[in-house]
Amino acid sequence: MTTSWTVTRLLRDREAALCLTGVVVSGFGSSALWLVSGVWVKDLTGSDGLAALCTAALWTPTVLGPALGTLADRVRRRPLLVRLNLALAVLLLPLCAVGSPGSVPLLFTVLVLYGAAGVVADAAGSALVAAAVDPALLGDFNGLRTAAREGMKLVAPLTGAALYTAYGGPSVALLDAGTFVLAAGVCALLRVREERPRPVRGSRRRETAEGVRLVWGHPVLRPLVCAGGATMCLASLGSSLNYAVVDGLGRAPAWTGVMYAAQGAGSVVAGLLSGPALRRLGERRFAAYGIALTGVATAARALPYDAVVLVCGAAAGLGLPCVLVAAGTAVQREIPAAALGRASATADTLMFTPNVLGLALGAALVELVDHRLLLPVLGGALLATAAALGQRRAARTAARSASDANPA
Repeated sequence: MTTSWTVTRLLRDREAALCLTGVVVSGFGSSALWLVSGVWVKDLTGSDGLAALCTAALWTPTVLGPALGTLADRVRRRPLLVRLNLALAVLLLPLCAVGSPGSVPLLFTVLVLYGAAGVVADAAGSALVAAAVDPALLGDFNGLRTAAREGMKLVAPLTGAALYTAYGGPSVALLDAGTFVLAAGVCALLRVREERPRPVRGSRRRETAEGVRLVWGHPVLRPLVCAGGATMCLASLGSSLNYAVVDGLGRAPAWTGVMYAAQGAGSVVAGLLSGPALRRLGERRFAAYGIALTGVATAARALPYDAVVLVCGAAAGLGLPCVLVAAGTAVQREIPAAALGRASATADTLMFTPNVLGLALGAALVELVDHRLLLPVLGGALLATAAALGQRRAARTAARSASDANPA
């Protein structure tokens, strides 16, 4: 009842509904390209490692998140999002020339630039949402945005795989470009009151350092983003094994689309439940439970059964977004609006840069170690991460209780 009421309230708000529409439209094309890029490279080169590196290329620019996020604090966020979406549409057009192993470097170059623009867009979008949505409903909105974005895995990967099979990779690139044009139009319709950014004082390096300090020095944010970074590193190591898991099931590489669809279904449920769960459990406990569920799902994927792999995909989709929603909502609530772009990007860097390292390491390990041995190890490490986050919360609660019992 509470969930349906908050969802209805958010969707009745014009600006919130437009923000979600933009996420759905652009997320559809992005999800399709994300899957197809790996399959594309696998078909052109026959390499599981190079196929896994496609996702690493998309995430690599998060390393520069604090610096890129500074751009979102220097201009109004709505016009910036319009321009970025149009630029992404143009960026994808050179992929129409990819059709041989020799053109694979062009694909990787576009993916890296695509990821860099996405870092700025995410920072600007997070700051814009904080200005447009009731602070009490930020958790609900972020959960619903996660459901909308990740829910595209229910249809976009399957659509992209079908389009790729029928017409090849360039057709999927053109589809993604079209969704960014539509997203730019949606952003142009937003009516969010934005104050003129303050004049820049000092160097960009100083602004970037301020964003890092605001997140890393915060007693609430640092444990969450550190747990998020560890979780994303371990989960990405597991996702690097996807093509090996599919091979072990005796399936074609395009069957990864079915796995991503199962994960998307779990993420839709996680997004719908995030707001009420955050209010009931608090940010740390909500994040810890999600990490633990992801750990169990990761370990169980070692079992060579189609049904088990799909159930594990859904469970990982349910658990993995929890720490990301918890950390992102905490940043929006705790950081001043003027610095929210760079702070959001800093938090993303701390959580997603380990994702890049995990993907790169996984791309190497998949060629050397049996995935059936690696997956249980990764699952155990995720469970340890969840336990550590829960223990920190318990220790902080105990210290607070002792302080209350013995006032100075």
